[in-house]
Amino acid sequence: MKNDNYIPALSYDVLTPFYDTVVGLTTREKQFKKALVEQTKVKTNHRVLDVACGTGTLTILLKRSVPKAEIIGVDGDPKILELAKEKARKGNFEIRFDEAMSFDLPYADESFDRAVSSLFFHHLTREKKLETLREVKRILKPGGELHVADWGLPANSAMKFLSRFIQLLDGFETTADNFDGLLPKLIADAGFEQIEETSYYNTLFGTIRLHKSRKP
Repeated sequence: MKNDNYIPALSYDVLTPFYDTVVGLTTREKQFKKALVEQTKVKTNHRVLDVACGTGTLTILLKRSVPKAEIIGVDGDPKILELAKEKARKGNFEIRFDEAMSFDLPYADESFDRAVSSLFFHHLTREKKLETLREVKRILKPGGELHVADWGLPANSAMKFLSRFIQLLDGFETTADNFDGLLPKLIADAGFEQIEETSYYNTLFGTIRLHKSRKP
């Protein structure tokens, strides 16, 4: 299901096997993903979609936190999905992983209670960001919530300098909206409400900001 708009983890297929190591060492992953899971307030009867789940780290954290909830991971990269499936098998987690693009999700309208995403939107052009956000809104139930962790407006000049590496790696066109602090506006433009920044984390490559929002 790949197309010309597709960008693999760390931008290059050859780097995919090193994704977990790189993210773990450079982004304070344990802290910000723990906070993201906690703010979702997933319940046992909830159905949750991890959009662009990558190697499944966040997906598995969600399942571990609420074992009876239905957790589904979706990603456009079959190679990285195999890594996610293997991690779930090793941990004995019953998680479904689907291959699909974020802007063309294979799910029914209003079929999820929560959607989450981690370090993904900065890979997308503004057009694809908005298409993805509208797709997520479509599959969420009324009152359903979107929880996002991604690169955001640098907290200070040091973070601004360090964020240049991400821009060089992932491209200035796709990352500009994130580092200009525009992701909350785009979420609003897609029709979400009650948009709130919940926390932020300064890392080796810039500032990661967490947001939550609600479908009307």
